[in-house]
Amino acid sequence: MTDTVDIVPAPPEGSEQEARERLVTEQVLASFESSPDERLKEILQAVARHAHALVREVRLTEAEWETAIEFLRACGDITTDTRQEFILLSDVLGISMETICVNQPATGDVTEATVFGPFFVDDAPLVELGGDIAQGAAGEPCWVSGTVRDTDGKAIPGARIEVWEADDDGFYDVQYTDGRTAGRAHLFADDDGSYRFWGVTPTPYPIPHDGPVGKMLEATGRSPMRAAHLHFMVTAPGYRRLVTHIFVEGDPLLATDAVFGVKDSLVKTFTQHQPGEPTPDGRQIHGTWSETTFDIVLPPAER
Repeated sequence: MTDTVDIVPAPPEGSEQEARERLVTEQVLASFESSPDERLKEILQAVARHAHALVREVRLTEAEWETAIEFLRACGDITTDTRQEFILLSDVLGISMETICVNQPATGDVTEATVFGPFFVDDAPLVELGGDIAQGAAGEPCWVSGTVRDTDGKAIPGARIEVWEADDDGFYDVQYTDGRTAGRAHLFADDDGSYRFWGVTPTPYPIPHDGPVGKMLEATGRSPMRAAHLHFMVTAPGYRRLVTHIFVEGDPLLATDAVFGVKDSLVKTFTQHQPGEPTPDGRQIHGTWSETTFDIVLPPAER
């Protein structure tokens, strides 16, 4: 955007110009009336209403419209099979989180969901309960434990728990070019619903910001940094799939997470331990380590 733009002022209410502007919207809405798909008609008409209202509200200039078109083109140009700039755009505008909030209400004790993120990989290796998902990822060892239960407090034995995280340098394994698998795995809850594993203490990292979305953040003075977190995806037959993170209490980035993924209920205490302190499973650790607890509550699947 330029520093100075020639903005056409809003017309007086009830004027002929205002009627002309609103007529365009009415014509677009009418064009969808014969759609055989009622849901598609509802969505496209809402898109048209809100987009046209935006144009009128900010008095969008033609130069700004061209800039917006160029921005969207650039998002398409940089998108590949492994990078989706439009999802990144949705994330930084909070649309991803808003959609999750609408579709996955967390009533009662149900664990809140948050954004999926771009670095999940199918077929992560299986680790046994108490195993190490780090698999050589750099970072301070972290013991994570908890339970998986339903809304009545009953254990969900055998729940599948997928976990993945960035290393101490802020990179996921798929961001390296050597084909490593590290900082990700899956495990299954025990008969009493409990689970436990070793990982690394989460660290902050930036979302990809070398493309148009990054330029937008820079232009608006926003940081690309994500608060430190550990990803979970939990599934069990008869229950709604949960995609969420846990965050580190005291992280200064909690209030400015670039994709608005932080929920108060997902902020956990990561207790720090000094070298030589005994670990829950007797593992010998020569440096510092941390531990946290994350109890998960799954709602029943919708019928």
